[in-house]
Amino acid sequence: MSPALTEIFPLPIVQAPMAGGVSGPRLAAAVSEAGGLGFLAAGYKTADGMYQEIKQLRSMTSRPFGVNLFLPQPDHADPSAVAVYRDQLSGEAGWYETELGDPDSGMDDGYDAKLAVLMDDPVPVVSFTFGCPRAEVLSALARVGTRTVVTVTTPEEAAAAERAGAEALCAQGMEAGGHYGSHRDLPEDDRAGTALLPLVTRLRETTELPLIAAGGLMRGAQIAAVLAAGASAAQLGTAFLATPESGASPLHKEALTSPLFTRTETTRAFSGRTARGLVNRFLREHGPYAPAAYPQVHHLTSPLRKAAARAGDAQGMALWAGQGHRLARDLPAADLVVLLAAELEQARLVQVATPAWASQLTAEQRAAAREAVDRQETQSHSRPEAPRRPVPPERGGAQ
Repeated sequence: MSPALTEIFPLPIVQAPMAGGVSGPRLAAAVSEAGGLGFLAAGYKTADGMYQEIKQLRSMTSRPFGVNLFLPQPDHADPSAVAVYRDQLSGEAGWYETELGDPDSGMDDGYDAKLAVLMDDPVPVVSFTFGCPRAEVLSALARVGTRTVVTVTTPEEAAAAERAGAEALCAQGMEAGGHYGSHRDLPEDDRAGTALLPLVTRLRETTELPLIAAGGLMRGAQIAAVLAAGASAAQLGTAFLATPESGASPLHKEALTSPLFTRTETTRAFSGRTARGLVNRFLREHGPYAPAAYPQVHHLTSPLRKAAARAGDAQGMALWAGQGHRLARDLPAADLVVLLAAELEQARLVQVATPAWASQLTAEQRAAAREAVDRQETQSHSRPEAPRRPVPPERGGAQ
């Protein structure tokens, strides 16, 4: 990681910004105090709501933290498809005795107002999800001392973020829980995600920007693996979702390790955008028919999800979770950070130890291997710079 970012947090552990009330001040403060980087999720909040959480977090810790923003979502939804899905959900509304939400409640998540707050009262780190901000936004944040991170899922998205001036990239693998952070939201891409380790490896060979690896990470040994692959830090969401400081509902926390929920799938059922969650009744019954319409479907199902939570019915809730959910541990967030750091150190010691197979190599084989590694590194660093193209218009999305 670049020297500027290395100074921010001593441990290579980042707490993912999970929207919907999960990543609040208590969780972010606990992680930052323990030596990681805590994050607030500004998604689904007003600009003032975000500002109030920043004030609260600053009263709980003097350590650096981050704030995550959703980029404005282009309106590509088919109104007729949303209307059909609304009709399909009418039975759910009757069952939970609630009204369906207004699909046209808002598209931009208050993006400009939130940026204005963060320019006026800067925070150490701002990350962006579902698109790349304009170059002038990233440079303006840099001028006020804020480091910027852009979530990417492909080398092409990484190249766009680098051209725009991002200081670091959050590489999100398809194992990650919650919404997939791609820069475009097309149905034909729903199954096109890349697993985390191949993604980190590809990005490491195409960019020198610091990488924060995210997707299914639950143990220190997994953090060691992504660091060995070229990441500078690891971002964990589901692992922190289970902590007492998390704002997730008790039902959601219990579901992570419940025998009733044994696997995850990606779905558009709850929000209209591809997201990974525990397979429950709602996902099974409505996932196949949900249109690509974010945030319209998110607004439409919001009252249903809240009613299901009030009724104690996990089968009607959006139980976002990564593929490693069954490895969740019920620990205070600070204790989890310390344990992950200890597991990481142990894994590194194992990596340093000479494996049995290595002792069988001849001196010539070892020399050839070293030459091959040196040659690969030389080729990577001497690769000509890609021609700079105009930064494309802002594209976005939201969780």
